[in-house]
Amino acid sequence: MKILRSRMKANQATRGKPLYRRIWFWAGLGLGGGIVALIYGISLIDRTLPDQSELNAVVREQTLTIKAADGTILQQQGETAREQLKLEQIPDNLKKAFIASEDRRFKQHNGVDPQGIARAGLNNLRSQGVVEGASTITQQLARILFLKQEQTIWRKLKEIRLAQKMENELTKDQILERYLNLVYLGGGAYGVADASWVYFSKTPDELSLAQMATIAGLAPAPSLYAPDKNPEAAKRRRDLVLLRMQEDKIITLEQRQAAVQEPLTLKTSLPKRLEVESPYFTSYIQKELPKYVSANVLKSEGLVVETTLNPTWQKVAEEAVAKTLRNQGSWENFKQGSMVAIDPRNGEIKAMVGGKDFGKNQFNRVTQAQRQPGSTFKGFVYATAIASGKSPYDAYEDAPFVVDGYEPKNYSERFRGSMNIRDALTRSINIIAVKVLIDVGFTPTIKLAHDMGIKSELKPTYSLALGSNEVNLLELTSAYGSFATLGLHTEPHGITRILNRQGKVIWSANFKSKRALDADSAAIMTWMLRNVVEAGTGAAAQLGNRPVAGKTGTSDEARDLWFIGYIPQMVTGVWLGNDDNRPTDGSSGSAAYTWHEFMEKAAEGMPVEKFPKRPKLEGRKGTIKAQSIKPKQVLNRSISSDDDSQRESARNSEESGSSRRRRRRRSYSQEEQQSSNYTPRRRRRDRTQESSSNNSSSESSRPRRRSRRVESDSSSPPPRRSRRSSSPANSSGSSGSSSSQPSWRDKLRPSN
Repeated sequence: MKILRSRMKANQATRGKPLYRRIWFWAGLGLGGGIVALIYGISLIDRTLPDQSELNAVVREQTLTIKAADGTILQQQGETAREQLKLEQIPDNLKKAFIASEDRRFKQHNGVDPQGIARAGLNNLRSQGVVEGASTITQQLARILFLKQEQTIWRKLKEIRLAQKMENELTKDQILERYLNLVYLGGGAYGVADASWVYFSKTPDELSLAQMATIAGLAPAPSLYAPDKNPEAAKRRRDLVLLRMQEDKIITLEQRQAAVQEPLTLKTSLPKRLEVESPYFTSYIQKELPKYVSANVLKSEGLVVETTLNPTWQKVAEEAVAKTLRNQGSWENFKQGSMVAIDPRNGEIKAMVGGKDFGKNQFNRVTQAQRQPGSTFKGFVYATAIASGKSPYDAYEDAPFVVDGYEPKNYSERFRGSMNIRDALTRSINIIAVKVLIDVGFTPTIKLAHDMGIKSELKPTYSLALGSNEVNLLELTSAYGSFATLGLHTEPHGITRILNRQGKVIWSANFKSKRALDADSAAIMTWMLRNVVEAGTGAAAQLGNRPVAGKTGTSDEARDLWFIGYIPQMVTGVWLGNDDNRPTDGSSGSAAYTWHEFMEKAAEGMPVEKFPKRPKLEGRKGTIKAQSIKPKQVLNRSISSDDDSQRESARNSEESGSSRRRRRRRSYSQEEQQSSNYTPRRRRRDRTQESSSNNSSSESSRPRRRSRRVESDSSSPPPRRSRRSSSPANSSGSSGSSSSQPSWRDKLRPSN
């Protein structure tokens, strides 16, 4: 009864107390508040984490990988590995060594391992130091991909939450594969493939059990356990990993004992990610990237760039240019060369050689060098004429000619009289090219060149016909590709796709072809340009039974040597010269032969395709309206030929005063004098005089000393350059004597 009375009194007392003084109220309030705080804290953390779609990231931030068309890596930047291995490519013992070392309950937990945390804390307490980490492999991957390395509670909370989300989004195998490809293991090595190469110069499948344990032991502290920096610490860590592998029944006692006895033998190498293939091309790609992705993406994202480059053709192109610079370059006084190959059907760049040595000079002579194209520009002049309705058989007079004070001259100072357009292009006759330009006009010619792919400024001057306006090799080559595709032009490009960190395509090439020239005119031009290779100045580019079309070009004093040629499937351009614009002793035949050296190998296995047949010429209607120029003054004689006797006297006086040293001057079209019987396999030393059935005996004799062939647009002519005396038969670009005996210089030329 006493107990009952006391309880009743207590209940009465309780009923009389206010709510805030009751214990259960505060207990409930505290529990509820804790739950709310927890939910709020989790939501706050989640708002700072990446979106769910980003959890599939396979590379770190601020990395860049550039790949060739076949998937091989050309260049990498940032914290990344050159080799991304599939999980099945990684040896089983290597995978299990990392699990035993870093996360023994990897298969059981859901991103965070409470048991592992308790065990690590207990072991560290016993050892009075940090001997075991508590972060799971999933937590480490979350930190690698999305977090910084600062040691804060907030970062740890985000790491835990990210790990839980990744476990829900990815499988265990996907998590392990990403981790083994991304974990930093010291020495500049990212991932197990990189580490195998950096420390042992091996692939992962070539590693011994002891070496696998050594690499797995690096993960917690690469700088502390690096075998090349601290071999004793590395061995202790290796042995600990082996012990854990035995405890987890991954290896036997005998295997562990044998591995422990193995000496730590290193064979170090630089990380493969530091290797750069095709550096001129990859530097071009990096400059192109801002056109397709924003600056923020470039700065923060990890990108994979898939390109158009064919590594096999690239190697052949590099060898061809190097061979020419080594051989012809040493004799013809040019030190640089460049080449670019494009598929004209889609605009894809297949090979790019920007110069001799990227390590010494990063200037890309394919995309950055603005040079005078010489007679290669005549292709656009004649294409405009054909498209305006002219026939390839329309004739012009090759005779002394002065227009508004401008006097074009042929290299040989010879005049062939009446000549049709096709033969004038084949022989690269300057005077007729200028006359054709006058008939069709500046505006239509410039517009067509731009439509076909020339991006540089073109000025309306008479010397435009002879290539006085500077262009770069990429645009000139791309423009000639429009002839190969029956007048369609596609923007040249080197990137096919750009992928983000998750492997999703964020940009892909979709360049559309545009009509630049009507198909019939393009086919006629190809027919004419084939004759340049078969019977004219481009004979060195012949490819046996495979049809080739193209055009040579040489600027004033042979400062620039060009050949742009194509087959139906590929257009390739070559430039040779000097960066400082010094004159050379060469001719465009060297460029044509370099083209041949590349294309002969690049075309192996490629089906032989024929060019379209030449369309009917009768009844053709023009697709371009000519806008003929009306000169103020035209003289059909040479200003410098008014008094032949005075010129002969002046020549003899000058030759005597200079101790008979010749001063060879080159015109924009010196290549008109190259031999038309040059075969592709002959060296430059075999090139002799031009063979032409309509030349008189006086024309085939040694040419007179030449004055300036083509006036430039500049106010002052380029400086004259003294040349060493050499046999006329072997002077590049001159009409030699009938003798085929090589000179002493030719006998000393290298054979390869």
